[in-house]
Amino acid sequence: MVIGACQITVHLPGCHSLKEKRQIVKSVVTRVRNQFSVAIAEVEELDRWQITKIGISYVSNDAQHAREVLDHARRYIEETRPDILITHAETEVFHW
Repeated sequence: MVIGACQITVHLPGCHSLKEKRQIVKSVVTRVRNQFSVAIAEVEELDRWQITKIGISYVSNDAQHAREVLDHARRYIEETRPDILITHAETEVFHW
């Protein structure tokens, strides 16, 4: 079994409240989950208005496939949400 995990740091420059941030994050999480069949959640920086960290994981039988799915999910966020900035992304794929 191969597990791929990706942590993405996101800057939301247009957010001025936690309510606004949560609406954007919820939209991103739902769309990525539906598009790629991954597990995804906001994992850190829950109480900051303009910064969040999103965790994405994917289980596969092939390391290359797991990495590709996570990379596509990251690019999907960048391409479909030009109002947010990905400032850092770290991916790790490991065998269980």
